[in-house]
Amino acid sequence: MAGAPRTRLARLGDWMARNRSRIAQLQWGIVVLYFVLVAVPAFLPMPPEDARMFTSLTRFAQFAFWGVWWPFVIASMLLIGRFWCGVMCPEGALTEFAGRPGKGLPIPRWMRWPGWPLVGFLGTTLYGQLISVYEYPGPVLVILGGSTVAAIAVGIVYGRGKRVWCRYLCPVTGVFALLARLAPVHFKVDRAAWDLQPAHIPAVDCPPLLNVHALNSASQCHSCGRCSGHRDAVALTLRWPGSEIVGSQPGDVGRYEALLLLYGMLGFALGAFQWTMAPGFVEGRQWLATWLVDHDIFWPLASNAPWWVLTHYPQVSDVFSWLDGAGIVAWLTGTAVLVGGFAHLVTALGARVVRTDWKVLALGLVPMAAANLFLGLSMLTLTQLRTEGIVFHWLPQARLTLLAVAWLGCVALCVGQQRRAGMPVWRTAIATALVGAAAALPVLLWVRTLDLLSVF
Repeated sequence: MAGAPRTRLARLGDWMARNRSRIAQLQWGIVVLYFVLVAVPAFLPMPPEDARMFTSLTRFAQFAFWGVWWPFVIASMLLIGRFWCGVMCPEGALTEFAGRPGKGLPIPRWMRWPGWPLVGFLGTTLYGQLISVYEYPGPVLVILGGSTVAAIAVGIVYGRGKRVWCRYLCPVTGVFALLARLAPVHFKVDRAAWDLQPAHIPAVDCPPLLNVHALNSASQCHSCGRCSGHRDAVALTLRWPGSEIVGSQPGDVGRYEALLLLYGMLGFALGAFQWTMAPGFVEGRQWLATWLVDHDIFWPLASNAPWWVLTHYPQVSDVFSWLDGAGIVAWLTGTAVLVGGFAHLVTALGARVVRTDWKVLALGLVPMAAANLFLGLSMLTLTQLRTEGIVFHWLPQARLTLLAVAWLGCVALCVGQQRRAGMPVWRTAIATALVGAAAALPVLLWVRTLDLLSVF
C-alpha cells in the first residue's frame, strides 16, 4: 500500500479523516432530530385514527423510526458496513461527547462480558413487543430514550472520549457486527506498510477501542474514517461480499455472537415479527383463556398493568392482559428454541462433517438473518405506507425473491468456506445441505405466515 496510488474509495476514507468537524456537525444535526422525534410525540395527545404522517408528528416519528430508520440501517450494514455507527448514530455521538469531560474510570470486567449484546437484543426485543413500541410514542421514549440515557451515563463514568457503550453494551452492536461481515467495503490494514513507518507516530484515535494494527474484520470497526491513511497503511477498500465469512477461522467468531445469530436474529426476531399474524398464537391464547375461566382463575385475564409493563391504551381499545404478556413471552421463546435450536443442531452436525467449529459454519446463515430482519421491519414500513394509500402489488413476489436470494447466499457462503478449506466434495455437499436446511426453516415460516405462495 505504501506509495501506491489511492483509489477513489480510499480517498473518500481520507476525506473522512480530514473532515471530522463536518462529520461532527452532521452527527449533532441527527442528535437534534432524534431528540425531537423521540421525546416530543410522547407528550402530545394520541393522534386520531385518520391521522397521517405529514399531518401528525407522532405518525411521522413512527414512520421515521420504524418505517425508514431501522430497515435501512440494516440494509446499510450489508452494503457499507458500520458507517451508521461511526458517522450518524446519535447515541454514539452522545456517549463519546459525554466521556470527554467524564470521570474516565477503568472499564470494569463485568462490562466486558461478551454476552451483553445477546442479552440486550433479546431484552429490548421482548420488552418492545410487550409494550407495543412500534405503535405508541411512550414506549419509544422508554426504550430509545432509556438506551440513550444509559449511553450517556456510561460515557460519563467510563468513556474517556471513547465509545465504551457502543463496544460492549449497545443492544444492537452484536447484530450490526454480524451483518457488517457481509459488507463489500471495509477499512483494510496493510501490516507490512505499517511496519515500515517510524514507531513514534502517535496512535490513532479509535472510538470503539480497537487495535487498528491488528484489524482484520469489519465486525467491530465503526467505519468512522479516523484511521484512514494512518501510517500510510489503512485504506477504505472493496472486497467480495461475504469474503470475510468465507475466510473465517475458529476463533474469529465468539460463542455469544453465534448464539445471537441463531437464537436472536433467526429465532427470537422471527417470533417478534410474526406473533400478531400467527393463527397458532390466537388459538392457543383462546384455548388457555377458556381453560382459566372453566377453572375459575381470572387474574391472568385482568388488563390492569401500566402501559410501561404491558400495552394499556383503553382509549383506543388496545390493552394486554397478563395472559397476553405471558403468551408473547412463550411465543417468542418457543420460536427461538425451534428455529435457533434447529439451526444450532444442524450446524453442529455439519461442522463435525467438515471438521471445523460450528460457530464458523453458523456464520453462513448471516444472509438469512439479514433477510429476516429486513423483511420483518419492512412490514412496518409497508403498513404505514398503506395508510397513506400507497400499495405495492408486487410485494409477494419481492418478498419471495428476497428470501430466495438470502437462502442462496447461505448456500454459497457454505460452499465457499469448504472450498477454501479444501474439503472433499461429499463433505461439502453434506455440510451445505445442512446449512441449507437451517436457512430453509425461516423461509417456510415466512411463506406460511404471509401466504406468499397464494400469488401463483
